[in-house]
Amino acid sequence: MTGGTLMHLYEVEFEIAGPAAMFARPDTGAAPISYPVPTWSACKAMFESVARGVFHIKHEIDERVQPAAFFCPTEVEILRPIRFEKYVINYRGPLRKSNQISEGSSYQLPATILVDVCYRVKALCMSIPGTPDPGGNAPHALQEMFRRRLNQGKSKYAPSLGWKEFLPSYFGPYRSHDKDGREIPRTQTDIDLGLPAFLLSVWDAPSNGQYAPIFRELEIKGGRLEFPLPRLESGRLVFPEKQNAD
Repeated sequence: MTGGTLMHLYEVEFEIAGPAAMFARPDTGAAPISYPVPTWSACKAMFESVARGVFHIKHEIDERVQPAAFFCPTEVEILRPIRFEKYVINYRGPLRKSNQISEGSSYQLPATILVDVCYRVKALCMSIPGTPDPGGNAPHALQEMFRRRLNQGKSKYAPSLGWKEFLPSYFGPYRSHDKDGREIPRTQTDIDLGLPAFLLSVWDAPSNGQYAPIFRELEIKGGRLEFPLPRLESGRLVFPEKQNAD
């Protein structure tokens, strides 16, 4: 994974559910359509909403923040049937036409989103070679920090289901029942889908990376999507071409 033998797997996981989600497919353009599951980058951001192991590296000119370990998502489990719905938002950002901006008008942006979602997401806490690790085991420290804060209901910022307006109704450890006593659905084992051009990572590094979208052909099997496990080369993410390649 990082060029050496991995003696311990520092695994973490969470469950997330909500009334709406949007993990936009870049190929769908100005009327975006969601993927049926969150991307690798989206899952990583959800983990990072709870904990990030960082420290300062001091330089003569500037001071950067670089983590000694990062969350590497490995699997998404689908717990509710995939449902899409039409959705329209009033966009007021800088990409509107000049006359819309001058008139203070909104642009109606149509989208196709997911509704009534529930996922279980797993990841490995992995070290970043070449970064100082004062404690000697940053992945273990990150795992412990994440588990402790997740159980306490703490986060550094509000997690979202893709778009920031889509906040979860639940985000925490795995559940057997919801707050109303209803049993949590089991894995949707009847879901088998091919994802011919699935966006994995938007950036080329776990932290402080450059914009360089990475796509791979993946497949959801029995309600589960397994992400290909990347390795780090000179601090950059390198994903295998095949889903289950070593």
